Amino acid sequence: MRKMLDHLSDVAAYQCAPDRKFISAEHDEIAQGMTTDIYFIKTLEILRHMGLAQTSVTAEIFARHSGIFAGLQEAAALLAESDVEVWALPEGESFAPKEVLMRIHGPYEEFGLFETPLLGILASSCGWATAAHEIMQAAGDSKVTVFGARHVHPAVAPVMEHAALIGGVNGASCVLGAKAAALEPVGTAPHALFLIAGDTVRGAVAYDECMPESSARLILIDTFKDEAEESLRVAEAMQGHLAGVRLDTPSERGGVSAELVREVRARLDMAGFPEVTIFVSGGLTPERLIELKAAGAAAFGVGSYISGAKPIDMTMDLKEVAGKPIAKRGRIPGITKNDRLQRIK
Repeated sequence: MRKMLDHLSDVAAYQCAPDRKFISAEHDEIAQGMTTDIYFIKTLEILRHMGLAQTSVTAEIFARHSGIFAGLQEAAALLAESDVEVWALPEGESFAPKEVLMRIHGPYEEFGLFETPLLGILASSCGWATAAHEIMQAAGDSKVTVFGARHVHPAVAPVMEHAALIGGVNGASCVLGAKAAALEPVGTAPHALFLIAGDTVRGAVAYDECMPESSARLILIDTFKDEAEESLRVAEAMQGHLAGVRLDTPSERGGVSAELVREVRARLDMAGFPEVTIFVSGGLTPERLIELKAAGAAAFGVGSYISGAKPIDMTMDLKEVAGKPIAKRGRIPGITKNDRLQRIK
């Protein structure tokens, strides 16, 4: 049985260890209610004083605007030890503004403390999954890997990439993000390899020599020379082993343009390397992805568009108290019908 931080005396007594390594919450701390807002602890204190903490209630969670539903795995885990019934939309489903995404029924004391983390889990996860869905709508049948871990705090990087996978991307580069989805992480090698090796071809040949067969020979070719020239050098040196070239040209050099993709594609074809694909990364949006795909790019790595997605605001409302329909002003009392919800607890 977990020890809940649900009394004001618990809050007053708690002190962060002076040698705490990270400020981010640990799993047990989330499960104990330590990431909630203080006013929910105050509310429980008052309700206990009134003898009402065990009042049976029904709560509904809805979103302010449309999106893709994600975060259910963590939300369900947060409520796993609570004596409540839970219904929710399946992960990966699209939802409409104000549609009920989750319904919780049981004594308020069993779950009221978790309103803050529940809404946070769903808001962030749905935001990331929705951005990933937008990317995949633009990508069509092209493969997309999420490269967003470097743009967020490491404590949430695997959560973000897991949500992106729910949103439809094909792979994740963050080790824990991929593993949490029972996948192997996807990625090639950064500019650092080639800068230290001193030459793109030298680094590419070494990659081919020491990486397992399961690791695609996808080589970054914008470190030293013109991308089209470097693509041909690498393709010729790797003697049929090269699966693709990656373009990640920095903004200081104009970024990856449709014209650059067309040229690299044309020169590879003319040199007898039509099987070598073009993988593009760096500041991609759905609009840019469509343009680059039309120019000949076959696959993409997307980071900040997904990782920087705005959370989708979530709200939890009590709709029944002690079996009677109720709601605050502006909301309709009673359970909101949604046949898409499934019982998960």
